[in-house]
Amino acid sequence: MNDNRSARSLFLYSTAVSDVGYVRSNNQDSAFAGERLVAICDGMGGHAGGDTASTIAIRSLAHIERDDTDDDVQDVAEMMETSVMAAHDAIVGKAKRERRLSGMGTTVTAVALVAGYWVLAHIGDSRAYLLRDGHIIRMTQDHSYVQHLINTGRISEAEAKNHPQRNVVMRVLGDFDIDPRPDISIRSAKPADRWLLCSDGLCGVLEDSTIEETLISVSDQEECAQRLVTMALKAGSTDNVTAVVADATLSLDASAFDLPHQNPVVAGAASASLEPIADIVEGPVTTAPKLRAGDRSPAQRAAALSSTESNQRAHQQAADDGVRMAQPSATREDRGERQVPDTGEIPVVHKKDGSASADPNDPAVARAIHHEHVTQRNQSRSRKRRMRISIAAITAVLLAIVGAGVFASYRWSQTQYYLGESDNVVAIYQGVPTNVFGLNLSHEVERTTITVSSLPQSWREQLSEGISVANLQEGREHAMLIRSEAKNLKTQEDATSSPSASASDTASSSPSGGKTS
Repeated sequence: MNDNRSARSLFLYSTAVSDVGYVRSNNQDSAFAGERLVAICDGMGGHAGGDTASTIAIRSLAHIERDDTDDDVQDVAEMMETSVMAAHDAIVGKAKRERRLSGMGTTVTAVALVAGYWVLAHIGDSRAYLLRDGHIIRMTQDHSYVQHLINTGRISEAEAKNHPQRNVVMRVLGDFDIDPRPDISIRSAKPADRWLLCSDGLCGVLEDSTIEETLISVSDQEECAQRLVTMALKAGSTDNVTAVVADATLSLDASAFDLPHQNPVVAGAASASLEPIADIVEGPVTTAPKLRAGDRSPAQRAAALSSTESNQRAHQQAADDGVRMAQPSATREDRGERQVPDTGEIPVVHKKDGSASADPNDPAVARAIHHEHVTQRNQSRSRKRRMRISIAAITAVLLAIVGAGVFASYRWSQTQYYLGESDNVVAIYQGVPTNVFGLNLSHEVERTTITVSSLPQSWREQLSEGISVANLQEGREHAMLIRSEAKNLKTQEDATSSPSASASDTASSSPSGGKTS
């Protein structure tokens, strides 16, 4: 399946634009746009849950940008499926550890370019569109309730747009009892292929024909993404809106030293923590450009993404665009940027001379940081101590409740009586015929002279299980009944086995007079 020549000649250029929209208070979408991987994740599950779930999914997939260098299509397909499943496990694990995140989840739609092939992973209702030869192809099928209704012929595509349950997904990653395995598909790549990955905040309000026309007519990637997001918002989208646009470009000289290159772009909720993603891809990453009203030249946008520019110029261009860049940890260490706590919470120290400093190299700030760390450690120890005391107290209460329950059960059991067997004779017991944690809840109070082996099988079976009686007197009366039954049985057996009875039986069975007719 591999074609190394096409793999070297096809390059992926991509960008993303994400906006919180007019209704939501925060952006729960996350997106990644790189040279080998593009992905969109639409989070759900409350104010914090959706952000967290979509960010976890992007982090789980981001390593493919770096790890698919072997140009093995099948390996990358398996890697994408494994990464999606790992994201599911991470989301579920975090939801179990933090109750406020219970019920969070995310969609995942991701495309990788490998050895001249597209590898697509999809779960949820975000979509991937492929524009090829002037025609748009919807490459994913929504894992949603309305799509199920469409597939079964119960509603039309037009009716699905306004269906009251159009946001109900049937398969998604997260803290749900749902199959998290993604759909995986592989398709040959062609030069000039253009992909659009989008959240349902976009495809849920724009017609496919509108999307197709925009992908065809707007050649510049960022301008195309900006326009699609803007149109979705103007069309009345009430959700977060995210668009990732990616183009496959044919390099004229695949052996050239300076090959086309861009820094990965991170959009939406995942852009709040760039450094971990930079560490994963082992290179610089930038936040996506914000939704804007004005235009800029393609040359300016290309300069913002090009890693061949000097770091100073890249940072300056990023600042002009409202874009933030993060370097991997090795670069941050070389620059001395990791001398500060990773949280970035550097205290501002106000000195006696009226000045203020937040420089971690300032002795006063260093002491404040040290004091803050000591305080945090003490607070952590205090929390752990309180937790241990709480656990001990709860355990003591539970043990007391269990003990009280056992005692109450024992007290009640001692008001009960039953008949049972003791050394092959019928005995009366006080209590119930059972034990709790090895504690026998009955004891023998009176023994009769009735032998169990002399009783019918039915009586023996009842005695083995215990015949319940209300009190000791009733037990004695029941024992007398058993004794009476035993005597009757004995009398019947004696009558049956007596000689006179045998002779009588013999005579009655002989022919009359000893004659034959």
